[in-house]
Amino acid sequence: MAIPALISGISEPILSITDTAIVGNINTNPVESLAAVGIVGTFLSMLIWILGQTRSAISAIVSQYLGANNLGAVKNLPAQAIFIVTSLSLFIIAGTYPFANQIFKLYNASGLILDYSVIYYKIRVFGFPFTLFTIAVFGTFRGLQNTYHPMIVAIIGASANIILDFVLVYGISGYLEPMNIEGAAYASVIAQILMALFSAYFLLKKTTIPLIPTFPFNKEIWRFVVMILNLFVRTVALNITLYFATRFATGYGKNYIAAYTIAINLWFLGAFIIDGYAGAGNIMSGRLYGAKNYKDLINLNKKLIKIGLIVGVVLTLFGFVIYKPIGILFTKDPEVLTRFYDVFWIVLIMQPICAIAFIFDGIFKGLGKMSTLRNVLLLSTFLVFIPILYGLDYFDFKLNGIFIALTFWMIARALPLLINFRKQFIPLTKNN
Repeated sequence: MAIPALISGISEPILSITDTAIVGNINTNPVESLAAVGIVGTFLSMLIWILGQTRSAISAIVSQYLGANNLGAVKNLPAQAIFIVTSLSLFIIAGTYPFANQIFKLYNASGLILDYSVIYYKIRVFGFPFTLFTIAVFGTFRGLQNTYHPMIVAIIGASANIILDFVLVYGISGYLEPMNIEGAAYASVIAQILMALFSAYFLLKKTTIPLIPTFPFNKEIWRFVVMILNLFVRTVALNITLYFATRFATGYGKNYIAAYTIAINLWFLGAFIIDGYAGAGNIMSGRLYGAKNYKDLINLNKKLIKIGLIVGVVLTLFGFVIYKPIGILFTKDPEVLTRFYDVFWIVLIMQPICAIAFIFDGIFKGLGKMSTLRNVLLLSTFLVFIPILYGLDYFDFKLNGIFIALTFWMIARALPLLINFRKQFIPLTKNN
């Protein structure tokens, strides 16, 4: 389950990384374009993560009912959830599109970076409903213990985005003029539409889950809404972290925000690779919890920790092997590369810590314990990340300060969940 989940999970960061690498190598204002992609990517990630929590909520409920051998009771829930989240996305587009300029000024963007941010956002935002639709369908598949079809959809979307990026950004001599940063935005939107269409096709062909919502609402819809509200607060806290990180990086200058964009996108890639195993934990823990099989739940947790640590260490070592070449892949600007190389080592040593945090995130989502996840992230953001960030900024650590603060933020996310899980479930195994 983990390998297909891993591949499907990295589709979104691959979209962003592709845009970053290709835009960073255009001939016209590459540094400003790279900075704009980073700023908009942070804001869009915030929106996607806030409403994209439907995947975890749907997966938790469906997998628990599957474990209890009562799937028919929630058969109409996914369509209702998809209807709610896609409707909300349309309101968000209407509420943010006219104010794009003001939004990105909040990220310290100005001049050409601000202009490019607005241009890029006003195209990419139209892919937002399609992304949320795909995420919700992926959640349904996960609840059914199926990570294969989401993987196929993700491969189609990522491949289409890479091809379209090259064609639209750089153009085709004699046929299509280079579209630069606008081309990258159009490529992402088209890829997101393709992923939504294939997601719908596979759900209808390979499962008995309908896509047309029927009413009245399923009895679990209110539990679903409470989960979403808890995850909403949690994701707001998460994005406050990313907002402050991006805002501080932008304030240090265009070379800093460009370097930060490369580093944070590589961090996201590593996070989503590890998140494949967290996805397996999400899927299987929900089923085992629904079946009240606490002994196997504990054993699953132990195995996932070992695998996650191995994956985290491998990512760290691989990153050090390709330390220099990976920077050149994104930009040739010497100032940006200097800033990037100064902090990339911190991104790499964070990976094993991230593994523990993400695996427990997945397990607690599968258990449906969203309030615990909410409380942990609120505390780690406001009591750990922000105070450390401001303290290191005072001592002029710049980008190093941002990524050191992120490291302590991840530690503060991992430890409480590990302790809480073992305290809660080890006693239950005695009665199993």
